[in-house]
Amino acid sequence: MTGEDIVLRKKLTRFDLQKMKEEGRRAVWMTAYDFVTAQLAEEAGMDMLLVGDSLGMAVYGYSGTVPVTMDQCIYHCEAVRRAAANTFIIGDMPFGSYQVGIEDACRNAVRFHKEAGVDCIKLEGGVRVAPVIRAIADGGMLVMGHIGLTPQSSGAQGGFRAQGRTAESARAIIEDARAVYAAGAFSMLVEGVPPEVTAMIRREVPIPVYGIGAGDCDGQVMICSDILGLFQAFTPKFVKRYGDVADAYRKVFAAYIDDVRGGTFPGEEHVYRMVAGEADKLAG
Repeated sequence: MTGEDIVLRKKLTRFDLQKMKEEGRRAVWMTAYDFVTAQLAEEAGMDMLLVGDSLGMAVYGYSGTVPVTMDQCIYHCEAVRRAAANTFIIGDMPFGSYQVGIEDACRNAVRFHKEAGVDCIKLEGGVRVAPVIRAIADGGMLVMGHIGLTPQSSGAQGGFRAQGRTAESARAIIEDARAVYAAGAFSMLVEGVPPEVTAMIRREVPIPVYGIGAGDCDGQVMICSDILGLFQAFTPKFVKRYGDVADAYRKVFAAYIDDVRGGTFPGEEHVYRMVAGEADKLAG
């Protein structure tokens, strides 16, 4: 990508994303939690960036997403927005930000827009959160649904396990998709379900259906630290690693340690010398 391409880049709108679906062009997006990653992603041409509550594991080292707070999500959304002004940014509603009640959910969705300048918010659940989706959408904000494997509810789902693998479970997910669409969501994310179920959902609803571990969809999202090979705790079945950045980090850190301990860094080229003659004045 050239400098001219970056300058002329146009941020996508909901209508652009809908048109991409209708024309069979797949949207590509990933998570980002910091300025540098978001800046590089925009330069590469990423269609959207999700500031996901997966930051709980990828950034803070939590065992899951439940401990993540609104303030943490807003903080990282602000950084990503500053870096990627021309990219569609999705703010992820963390656990507890929309479960208490509709008024509380709308207030937190407004925070994402006012404080972090996101383009939409995402929240997990189908039938059970349809009233919340409707209220936020009626408030003039874009909502992306999230169904299938919903990490915030992983305890109720028996852990981080694929969903929709039986006919009964698949029917429930399809019903969730219908409810999310009917409530006014402009798009939805389907996670951890068989591709047969995803195909049925795409036939059922006319809005963009994106996937993570859900087979072919109108687009794909991945966790940035997974595709970079940075996150070391585990690698989900549906992840394709496009690099081994963790190994590159280790080599750089080891080389730096060796240079400092061996006395080769800093070298002459890394230090500032006094103006000629000034050292003599100081000594005198």
